[in-house]
Amino acid sequence: SAPWPDAPSGFIHLVLEGDVIRVHFSVDMSSPSGQKPALKTPGSGQTRFQVTEVTELGPATSGERIAAGTDGTVGTTGSKVPAGGEESKGRFSVVKFVEGTEASDVAQNGDTVRSTGSHRSSASGHTNISDTHSNTYYLRTFGHNTIDAVPNIDFYRQTEGPLGEKLIRPSLSELHDELDKEPLDEDGFPIGEESTIAEEAAAKEGTKDQAKGGTVKFGWVKGVLVRCMLNIWGVMLFIRMSWIVGQAGIGLTCVIILMATVVTTITGLSTSAIATNGFVRGGGAYYLISRSLGPEFGGSIGLIFAFANAVAVAMYVVGFAETVVEMLNDVDALMTDELNDVRIVGTLTVILLLGISVAGMEWEAKAQIVLLVILLAAIFNYFIGTVIPMESKEPKGFFGYKAAIMMENMSPDFRDGETFFSMFAIFFPAATGILAGANISGDLTDPQSAIPKGTLLAILITGISYVAVTVSTGSCILRDATGDPNDTSSVGDLNCTDAACTLGYDFSICKEGGCKFGLMNDFQVMSLVSAFGPLITAGIFSATLSSALASLVSAPKVFQALCKDNIYPGLHVFAKGYGKNNEPLRGYVLTFCIGLAFILIAELNVIAPIISNFFLASYALINFSVFHASLANSPGWRPSFRYYNKWVSLAGAVLCCAVMFVVNWWAALMTNIIVLALYVYVSYKKPDVNWGSSTQALIYNQALTHSLLLTGVEDHIKNFRPQCLVMTGYPNARPALLHLVNAFTKDVGLMVCGHASRRPNFKEMSLDHARYQRWLMKNRIKAFYTPVFAEDLRHGAQYLLQATGLGRLKPNTLVMGFKNNWSDGEMKDVEMYINIIHDAFDLQHGVVLIRLQEGLDVSHIQDPGELLSSHEKKDAGMKDAVVSINMGGKDSEDGPPSQITSAQNSPLILRETKSSAKPLSLTDQRLLEASQQFKKKQGKGTVDVWWLFDDGGLALLIPYLLTNKKKWKDCKIRLFVGGKINRIDHDRRAMAALLSKFRIDFSAIYVLGDINTKPKKHNVLSFEEMIEPYKLKEDDMEQEAAEKLKAEEPWRISDNELELYKAKTNRQIRLNELLKEHSNSAKLIVMSMPLARKGAVSSALYMSWLETLSKDLPPILLVRGNQQSVLTFYS
Repeated sequence: SAPWPDAPSGFIHLVLEGDVIRVHFSVDMSSPSGQKPALKTPGSGQTRFQVTEVTELGPATSGERIAAGTDGTVGTTGSKVPAGGEESKGRFSVVKFVEGTEASDVAQNGDTVRSTGSHRSSASGHTNISDTHSNTYYLRTFGHNTIDAVPNIDFYRQTEGPLGEKLIRPSLSELHDELDKEPLDEDGFPIGEESTIAEEAAAKEGTKDQAKGGTVKFGWVKGVLVRCMLNIWGVMLFIRMSWIVGQAGIGLTCVIILMATVVTTITGLSTSAIATNGFVRGGGAYYLISRSLGPEFGGSIGLIFAFANAVAVAMYVVGFAETVVEMLNDVDALMTDELNDVRIVGTLTVILLLGISVAGMEWEAKAQIVLLVILLAAIFNYFIGTVIPMESKEPKGFFGYKAAIMMENMSPDFRDGETFFSMFAIFFPAATGILAGANISGDLTDPQSAIPKGTLLAILITGISYVAVTVSTGSCILRDATGDPNDTSSVGDLNCTDAACTLGYDFSICKEGGCKFGLMNDFQVMSLVSAFGPLITAGIFSATLSSALASLVSAPKVFQALCKDNIYPGLHVFAKGYGKNNEPLRGYVLTFCIGLAFILIAELNVIAPIISNFFLASYALINFSVFHASLANSPGWRPSFRYYNKWVSLAGAVLCCAVMFVVNWWAALMTNIIVLALYVYVSYKKPDVNWGSSTQALIYNQALTHSLLLTGVEDHIKNFRPQCLVMTGYPNARPALLHLVNAFTKDVGLMVCGHASRRPNFKEMSLDHARYQRWLMKNRIKAFYTPVFAEDLRHGAQYLLQATGLGRLKPNTLVMGFKNNWSDGEMKDVEMYINIIHDAFDLQHGVVLIRLQEGLDVSHIQDPGELLSSHEKKDAGMKDAVVSINMGGKDSEDGPPSQITSAQNSPLILRETKSSAKPLSLTDQRLLEASQQFKKKQGKGTVDVWWLFDDGGLALLIPYLLTNKKKWKDCKIRLFVGGKINRIDHDRRAMAALLSKFRIDFSAIYVLGDINTKPKKHNVLSFEEMIEPYKLKEDDMEQEAAEKLKAEEPWRISDNELELYKAKTNRQIRLNELLKEHSNSAKLIVMSMPLARKGAVSSALYMSWLETLSKDLPPILLVRGNQQSVLTFYS
């Protein structure tokens, strides 16, 4: 009823939809007075209808009410907040009434409220649902009134990062599974639910943002461009560039610069492509390579790259120290001698640089800016000097820009055995340093944008500057000059052949050697040319110190990223970071120690080429990463930087490798050996990481391609290999079965561990699949684990037999454990077991049954903790016993039924304390020992093959494959065949000839002529006693009752059946006697399995045959192929 006089009457409809309460108003707009109802209280700007907040992701505060305004905004009294502003906390259902309307019902479906009317978009970005029966509108925001979430970048984060929080989208189970019947509180939420994931994440994100408010991040100019330019502009620019121009000439020097720039540009393009293919964290070259090519390449390059940067600190500092010592020597101010002074100055310098680095990235960046300003001033100082010719400098070879000098210096003039390639080797290190920005990728505001822009622009600017210096020095300065103002010549001399002569000087004496000036003789010629000489010295200082500082920062950052990934055990101590920028202080100290050690050695001429090759190896792998990722054609390879080509990247990788050998062949060889050794080590250790590398993508591509190619090829006998579907249940439940099959399929054929489960929990099945596949890999068993959900074991086996595999990679042989406990269980389980064998034969599969007298199933005494990986073992005081779930005791193939156990996270893991372990019984001890017998090396012995029936040769092929393995190589094959008593020698020779053609080695052949001899009487009586409970005994009942019993229990043995197969029964009993006589000491027996015609031989009789044939023997394989040849003697 209306809460105030003359107000419209109606009702409020509350609908509970899972976790959502919907509020619907239905109002009768007719007024007793015939007037329009007043929607607002007079004199008030507030509506008289209040709409309760409808909450989905977060409960509303108790008593909180939101008023709906007529202006399309929603807010509390006296405030005005845009609708949807509190979407993370609640949902609003706002009703707007229009004159002369009647309320209509709103259809409710699933987790959204739907109207029977049309949808219209409002200007506010909300959706107005117009009811066709009335003009009532429902104002709501899409994606915020459903449990299903709209697309959000936070769902795609791998971890909590500086750019945002990792949120978890609703799982498929949350959206799809049946709702639990939980009691709800007054707000419509499960009792005890304090806050939602979204609220907690939002609160945590706010706290995190406050905590990280002081983090220093750099843009592309300060973070990448400045660093790359400082690293590329080295001492080479000031003290070697002019000499290279003198040797190679302007033309070839420009070619050298162009070649080096091509290599670095291609590498820059590749770096940009990788850097823009997803979020980039700290680690520079290591991070880029490891995430692209995997931990093997990344781990090997990361270590040598970090080491190279650490030693590069020493190289640059020694270069600085040598310049200082030369200046001290000029003024006769040496402290001791030159070598020790270099060590002293170098040590003091590296300590100063360490202090700047440890002070933080912000101070280091400021220092770099200062050094850049000095360096740029030195370069401009040189160019200004070139246009200010001075007569005093002419005797030393500087005349300003002259065409004659430029033409003379255009061609090369190699001296002292130098060549084009030796010049290239000297210059190329001056072009490196392009990864200086990428190395601090973790400290960049936006690495994806900064790395491409900064790196490529730095390459362009420095390349142009090198060419400019080349052309200017070659156009201004002579190759040789004496420095003597008196060495002049007559300008009108007709015998002038060089530029010096045309300019009025005669430096011909320099051809005999001994001149100290000119491009070829004076390394400090740029100081001579510059407007202010000391500024060039400051530029040299700036170039060396900036490069040293960049390397001192790069090495710890790369090393820290490497240590965080825990690729090399023992180095994790250096992964710890300190301060708001997560500074690797321990890495700084280690880099300082390495640099200081090489500074004190002060013999860097040997190590320098190796360092250059380390950098080149990194460049080569970055280029190869792009080629490899493009070749793999993975959907995840989507770099936003488009200006790359996989073939260009491959060419860049080849060029880098070629340059390595051009620079120094023995250093290149050593670099490759070191990278290969580290690669082999990491491959062997197999770090537990998964980065979605292009190596994985390419393996998938190749596997898919080859699988399809294989499908188009018909099977051939020569290529037959046993591809086994092994009904293991959980793989660790029957170790002997697993190890024996693995012994003859490893590296030869396919092995699939099949498991039929009756628990219809597909989520747990998926977890089991990943867990047990990991267990197989950990135990180096080359097999696939394939679980299926089925009503019973037979249906599960049928599913696996029909659907397992891909193309030609499909099982052709079914392997099961022998059902040792068949007589103790229900006979319907025996019926199911035998029918699985029949199903396999129907599908043209071979069948292998493996029997150990002790049994196979060890799930009730399984060793603990085998399934969990290192990161899952969190509680050191607990142990995890992994057990197999027996489907109600009905699908166990041997041994007593195992118990179904459960734990909090997985039904497979039984948690128990170490002190609760109970001693094993004698039977269990024997079972456990027997289960491990095929895991260890087999000593000298025999594998006895009883090839009584020709099944195509599977019974002969399996032992041959087995004895080829290392664990079985000491065992010899003995062959037993049936024959006539009067033709034993003939049959032996015939079989020996066949085995010779099959190229199968054997130690002996036995022809048994007494197989059809009657078995011993007590053995016959034992058999009759065993089958007595399973007889139909139709003679003791009426025919109709017998037929009914047979129909209800088809496994029963009729008297007619027993009489019909009496000879076959006696043969099984007799064969068991012969097996005990000849093969009681064999390591393994491989026996032709007897066949039972489907529909004619009952399950109980067939099971009794198999039991009689294989009882009280060493481990035995009952083998029957599909009657198709698997061996051939044709080439």
